[in-house]
Formats: sequence, structure tokens, C-alpha cells
Amino acid sequence: MVATADSSAPDRPPSISDTADGADLARFGYQPVLHRKLGRYASFAAGFSFVSILTTIFQFFGFGFSFGGAAFFWTWPVVFAGQFLVALNFAELAARYPISGCIYQWSRRLAGELVGWFAGWMMIIAQIVTAAAAAIALQVVLPTIWSGFQLIGSNSDLTSRSGATNAVLLGSILLVVTTVINVIGIDWMARINSLGVTIEIIGVCAVIAVFFTHADRGPGVVLHTAGAAPGPYWAAFLVSGLMAAYVMVGFDSAGELSEETRNPRQVAPRTILTALTVSGLGGGLILLGALMAAPSLTDGSLSSGGLAYVIEAKLDSPAGKVVLACVACAITVCTLAIQTAGSRLMFSMARDRRLPFAKQLAAVHPRFGTPVWPAVTIGALGIALLVLNLGNAAIFATLASVCIVMLYVAYLLVTVPLLLRRIKGWPADAANTETGAPLFALGRYGIPVNALAVVWGIAMAINLAWPRAAVYTPTGGGWWMLWAAPLFVLATVLVGVVVHRMVTPGRTLAAEPAIQPA
Repeated sequence: MVATADSSAPDRPPSISDTADGADLARFGYQPVLHRKLGRYASFAAGFSFVSILTTIFQFFGFGFSFGGAAFFWTWPVVFAGQFLVALNFAELAARYPISGCIYQWSRRLAGELVGWFAGWMMIIAQIVTAAAAAIALQVVLPTIWSGFQLIGSNSDLTSRSGATNAVLLGSILLVVTTVINVIGIDWMARINSLGVTIEIIGVCAVIAVFFTHADRGPGVVLHTAGAAPGPYWAAFLVSGLMAAYVMVGFDSAGELSEETRNPRQVAPRTILTALTVSGLGGGLILLGALMAAPSLTDGSLSSGGLAYVIEAKLDSPAGKVVLACVACAITVCTLAIQTAGSRLMFSMARDRRLPFAKQLAAVHPRFGTPVWPAVTIGALGIALLVLNLGNAAIFATLASVCIVMLYVAYLLVTVPLLLRRIKGWPADAANTETGAPLFALGRYGIPVNALAVVWGIAMAINLAWPRAAVYTPTGGGWWMLWAAPLFVLATVLVGVVVHRMVTPGRTLAAEPAIQPA
């Protein structure tokens, strides 16, 4: 039996209980206390803004090029293919379990309370780190638009001490803003996020158009390995894949917001796949266009300046600043989407009394219809993480590597149990919604697609966590920085063991039937 929402949560709006979606949620044992206001585009926007190709490619284009040269482009289709395998499995689960906190909910229904709890715990920590990593991306853009945004020192480069410190300040301010937006209601969050995504899509199209109409070389540039890091190219190629791996995560956000989405059984699976596909296509064109349009591939400017360098070289100052302003909007809604998804996951676990201070974290504001304390908690912890890294010149690479390793591990705690259930016959039938429409299903391709997704996830987690001095200690540092990713995962697990023992009651939540009657 699924634990019900905390009895202290405010009464839900009377109209929600009368809807088919509210009745559908009640079958899982939960009261529909969140406001169901998201349509198809808002659901898509949640996943797309989490991936946020403008944000993440601006962050890591220079990193990828500096290791793999122009041929690092091929990491993009490789990572997209692997993540699409994961997304296909998530789409199938989203259709059957339209519940907030999807990674936790999916995992515990497939493998039981213990595995589900650790999947949720790892995902919460990953989202806190990811929110912090996304927020500091403002440093890549704002000082370029106007030097006045460089409030500390004069060197805006993130690899410099003053640049990294200023990034912490700007990121902290952004997290305060996104926390306020998350508190005042899902409708405001959806409006701002959808507007931001629309601006980002326009910005993506504009950047692609500029690059392809101002190209200095042909598409054959993606076959060049000149300028790659010393040593065998395959090793440099694996490191450069960090950029694509960091970009293509978070597409499951549509599932995190299922209880606030209308007709989530049909909408969430489609928007999960659409968000990743649109991101994959748009990001690939940006990478190709930038490599074709860059004034030089050999003078070091592309490695240090990234996309900003290409845009400034190809556009006059006002037009270039408009494009960079679109990037700043993308960073804002990316941080907002990550924090929203994390707060819904925290709310979902607290509702099952699976976190400390569960009563407070499960409470929903009677007017705003939002879980206020989870949003505040994620914002505060994200700022604390930034302050902890104050002055760390490798903050970008360190936070990004740690958060994607955590995300990949959390995803594995869903795909591995799902594969085991598939081998035993999951799903037993093609469940239908109340309207009679069939749910998204992989059918006979389920086991091979799932198995490949598991292999992919394990391989990438190992690759991303591998202690490489060029990634974690580019300017020198202690051994603990070099082993930051595996140490952080280990610390998260150890702390998780303590927390789990604190919050686990005598009666545990058992794994549930794989198919929820519709």
C-alpha cells in the first residue's frame, strides 16, 4: 500500500478531486494537493529547459574542444543515442506511474523501498549540485554582455580565481530569484519557464543561422583532430564527451511534474522524448555551425572563449549581445527547472515520510499550491555548495562532473531494476488510461533497449568519475579534488545510510505491481 500524503498538508482545491487526473492519482493512494495547471508545451518546456542546450553548450564547448579538437563533435550523437535509450524506458514508466518524484517512485515500485529510497536520495543530491552548476553559468555570459557584472576582480574567465568567485556571487543571486519563483506558484513558474524556453529556442535558431551563413570552412571540419590533448585520441575523445554527457540529462523533468500536468499518462512520455530529441538536434547543429564558423581552430581562442568567442566574431556588438541575452534567459530557466524538479522529488519522498522534517517538506502552501520548504531547501543548499567552492578555479568542471555522475547513478537505479522486471514479464499487459487510449510501450523491443541503456549508463558513469588531473585539478590541487566524483558518490551513500535509518519506520513500503490499473 502506498503511503498517503502527510495529513497536515492543506486541503486541495475542491475542483481537483473531481477531475479524471485527480481520480487517477488517488488510485496510487495520494491526495491530489498540487495544482494541475501544466499543458503539453509547459511540460515540454520543463524538460527542455533542464537540458538547456544554450546554457550547457556555452558552459562546456571550450572544454570539449580543448580535449578532442573539432572531432569532439562526434561525442554528441553518441551521447544522444545512449540517452535516448534511457529516455525510451523513462517514457514507458511515465505512462504507468504519473506521480511527482518520478525517479524515486519508479525505482521503489520496481525494486522495493530500499533501492527506491537511494534512487531518490541520489537524485535529490544530484539536482542540488546541478542547480548550483547551472547557476554559475551566468559568469560565462553576463560579464561579456556588460563588464559591470564582473563585481569581483577584473578577470572574468571561470578558470581564474576572481572569475570563479564572481560566478559564485552571480549564481547565488540567481538561486534566490528561482527560489522565490518556485514558492509563488506553479502557474508563475510555468509562465516564466515557457517564455524562457521560447526565447531560448529563438536564440538557438538565431545562433544556428548566424553560424551557417558565416561559415569559414565546410562540415568536413568534424573529422579534424588537430589540437586535441596529448596522448591517444580515444582517451581525449572520452574526456571531451563530458560536455555532451552534461548537456543531455534532466529530460525526465516532465515526469517529476506529473501531478501538476493535465493528462500526464499521455503527455509526459511524449514530452520526455520530444525534449531530448529537440535538444539533440538543436545542439548538434550549434556544435557543427560553431566549428564551421570559428575564425580560427588553432590560436587557442575557441578553447578559452567557446561559443561566445564565435558569436562575438560573427556578429556586431548589439546583435551579439542580444544573442548572449537569450543565453542568460536560458540559464535562468534552466536553474528554475532543475530546482522545480528537485523540489517535487523532495516533496514526494517527504510525503511518504522518507526524509527528515517530512511534515514540513510535505506541506503544500494553501494559496500557492507549491511545496515551499523543498524549494527553499534546494536553493539554500545550492548556495551553500557554491560558497564551499569559493575561489576554486576548477569549480565548473568539478561540480559538473560530480552532478552528472550522480544523475547517471540515479538513472541506473531505475533502468537496472526495470530490466530485471522485464525479464520476469513486465509489463504484463498494455494498460490503458480512462479514455481507452493505449499507453506508450516498447513492446518486444523492451528488453534489448533496456539492456543497452544499462550498459550505456554503467560505462558513462565510470568514464565521468575517472580521476583525471586535467579535469579536476587543472591548476593543481589536493588528491581529494582529483577523486572528487567517486568520493562525493561514496559520501552521499554513507550519509544516505544514516538518514535512511533515521527515517525508516517499522513498516516499509513494498514494491508494487508493475501495472497500475487505469
